[in-house]
Amino acid sequence: MELKDNIFGCFFKVGFDSNLSEQDFSNLADMFKVYIWGEKGICDTLKNLKHEDYGKDLVLVLFQFNVMPTPMELQRLKEIEPYRKNEKSIGIPIIVNDENFFSKSEDGRYSFLKQSILQKLDLLAEVVKKKKLDTNIGRLKTDLQKILN
Repeated sequence: MELKDNIFGCFFKVGFDSNLSEQDFSNLADMFKVYIWGEKGICDTLKNLKHEDYGKDLVLVLFQFNVMPTPMELQRLKEIEPYRKNEKSIGIPIIVNDENFFSKSEDGRYSFLKQSILQKLDLLAEVVKKKKLDTNIGRLKTDLQKILN
């Protein structure tokens, strides 16, 4: 088994909308997946940053892209999830909808993803400070800005 040493990971799920057909649901997933794991996918870029370069207390920051979440799903989402000490991980939800993503051009979509990720690092910095984690969040943010540009 190969151990992953990158600090960032990506995950996405499409909201359960009973008005969508199975094909519509599949189309949404396929369209979004390209921006995360496709040829120019943002997740491959994020894999260039290794957790051991920033400290020992944080091994994984998981960006959780919630594509077209329903109102009920939106109510349950937190700005940032609690730090999981045993896993040395934290989940960060990002909401993806028509207004901020699907109505945009391809460049606009990538721009939204990059800006969202960078903005969420400010929330991560608060958790790192509050939990007194040894993570060098300033360096992480600087390195992330470099690779996203």
